[in-house]
Amino acid sequence: MEKILLVDDEPKIVRLLSAYLVRAGYQIVTAADGLTAIDRFHREHPNLVILDLMLPGLDGLEVCQVIREENDTPIIMLTARVEEDDRILGLELGADDYVTKPFSPREVVARTKAVLRRAHGEAPDVPLEIGQLHLDAVRREVRLDGRLIPLTATEFDLLHTLMRQPGRPFTRLQLLERVQGYAYEGYERTIDTHIKNLRQKLGDPHRQPRYILTVRGVGYKMAER
Repeated sequence: MEKILLVDDEPKIVRLLSAYLVRAGYQIVTAADGLTAIDRFHREHPNLVILDLMLPGLDGLEVCQVIREENDTPIIMLTARVEEDDRILGLELGADDYVTKPFSPREVVARTKAVLRRAHGEAPDVPLEIGQLHLDAVRREVRLDGRLIPLTATEFDLLHTLMRQPGRPFTRLQLLERVQGYAYEGYERTIDTHIKNLRQKLGDPHRQPRYILTVRGVGYKMAER
């Protein structure tokens, strides 16, 4: 049974989400503040973290940063903030997805299933290679010049989608649907943040990228070399 660490300081939300997630077949561990969340993350080794942005003590962004410095456990952020900058910052720190409050518990369960599905790697086992960039879908590994590049589940699936069809332009909504399993308008700009993170990890400069190219007015594509 997969284990989820649910971090939120609102008891009603914890009870509601826990009930839905348990019904969906997950084991739930909870925390109500940032320090407790980090302690339970280390003790329980969850398969996924659902993390509220606004927490007493360490906030969700700080907790996300601590987790990302250690491993690539999938993270879904819950936020009551409507400002796009807050959501983008969470993604830049390594969150795989986010849900804005108020939300439907069924949506959170659906997002949880989608993120875990990607983390488990439901991908064809054909190795891909473009220049010195190598992607192994079976091992969920990406190497550049022989060096292992740590990616989140979302970053891996985004890169995998682009590398499978080099030269093909994808819109942001198409990429969102491929890597997240849904394509809601208003969420497509999150792809820009994931692309930015990927470029940083691949040493791919924004102005003269070698691998992930911007298609003006459309979205992105992978170089064909």
